Amino acid sequence: MYATDGAPGQPQPEGWNEVVPDAGSVNWRPALRMALLMAIPAGLLSSEASPAGHLGLFWMATAAAWAVVLYTRSQKPAWMTLGAGARIGLVTGLLGGWLAFGVSGCALFVRRFVLHQSIQIDTAYSSLFVSRFQQTMQQTLAGMGQSDAAQAQPVFTRMLACIMSPEGHAGMWAFSIAFSSLFLLLFAVGGGILGTRMQPRSHRPEA
Repeated sequence: MYATDGAPGQPQPEGWNEVVPDAGSVNWRPALRMALLMAIPAGLLSSEASPAGHLGLFWMATAAAWAVVLYTRSQKPAWMTLGAGARIGLVTGLLGGWLAFGVSGCALFVRRFVLHQSIQIDTAYSSLFVSRFQQTMQQTLAGMGQSDAAQAQPVFTRMLACIMSPEGHAGMWAFSIAFSSLFLLLFAVGGGILGTRMQPRSHRPEA
């Protein structure tokens, strides 16, 4: 008997010619939508203006993981590789990190110039940066010989004066916030990878 699969006029199964997306690629239009959806609350919660800002790493990793989960649920097949999940996590971290950086900077500006809380800010700056630098400087000088300490003393003195200046004050705060945003970005990449592991087993490729 002849097979009738290719017989003229016989209807083809639905989805026969449907193109299955590559699990290693990312459809960036829906991916950006999911990343932005999760990055906004994560960035706000991770900023200095949030009472829960100390949990910023958790918020950002969770947001990236859910961005990947929501994206994979809307795709066919509903699974993706670790690399693709990491890229979505990276974008989520960039969006959320920049938002956290901007909100934190605005919050410091409002506290200093609108709410007139400069004393509290300067006290926190002194304990976080100036006091630690002075302790490090004293320990370093104590471990040096007398001649080396005499040569290093003016250098440390100039560095301390730079840190205590208004420009140094602003620069150190900006560096601190940017450094925190970098950690948010790294944890977002990890969250994106974690999101790929949260896929249902039935949708994962067999090893």
